[in-house]
Amino acid sequence: MELSDFARRIVETERLEEKLSRPPSELSDDDPGSPTRVPAPGRPGNLRIVPAGEAPVPRLDGMSDAAQRPRIVHALANHELQAVELFAWAILAFPDTPAGFRKGLLRVLLDEQRHTRMYISRLRDLGAEFGDHPVSGYFWNKLADVHSPAAFVCAMSLTFENANLDHTIESADASRRAGDEKTAAVIDRVHRDEITHVEFGWKWLRHFKRPDQSMWEAYTENVTWPLRAAKAKGRVFHVDGRVAAGLDPEFIERLAAAAPDDETP
Repeated sequence: MELSDFARRIVETERLEEKLSRPPSELSDDDPGSPTRVPAPGRPGNLRIVPAGEAPVPRLDGMSDAAQRPRIVHALANHELQAVELFAWAILAFPDTPAGFRKGLLRVLLDEQRHTRMYISRLRDLGAEFGDHPVSGYFWNKLADVHSPAAFVCAMSLTFENANLDHTIESADASRRAGDEKTAAVIDRVHRDEITHVEFGWKWLRHFKRPDQSMWEAYTENVTWPLRAAKAKGRVFHVDGRVAAGLDPEFIERLAAAAPDDETP
């Protein structure tokens, strides 16, 4: 099977099992095809994307409530499913990129599949199923201005996943305070993988940027409102994950200092 065929199947299928299935052992990238921007993912009826206002999610302190906890884990599963789809989307959108970049997209995609399966398993332990609640498409809704591989890694790896270095710590802490060590352990695993995903984005932004640019300049040039540095971190900024991902001191310092009103639309 060609990598592009596998990616298209992941994005377009309406069967959740197929979205989360691993590629065949013999997967080649000899025919990447022409650039293809899939406008929206295929989804089963109970996981169709709806406006955010129709898919409310409780605050993290709801982890202490047995009725709210599955709803929160359900939202985490949807975040990971969107990531699966969007890394497949990038394989289709940027066929002319280096082989190492495309292999990296696939590696992250497989991690995101595993994360989704882990959250689905945890949901079942909590007496719920993935699809019991409506889901939004926050990640999908930010693709309009992603027209280059540099813009993709800046949006996905260095904004969404960068922010998740903080969000996962906060979510795991909330789970532990609620006495739910099993959910916390799943989130901890996601956190460890997010470090490598941010590292992937950092490595390839360095490759794609202009030689005269700093990494911070390249990042800010490649994110378009409403994406911005303030969206690349949580309420509490944790330096250690960024250091582990290889981000340089200037980038970390500027990211830590970024405020929501640092940029205007």
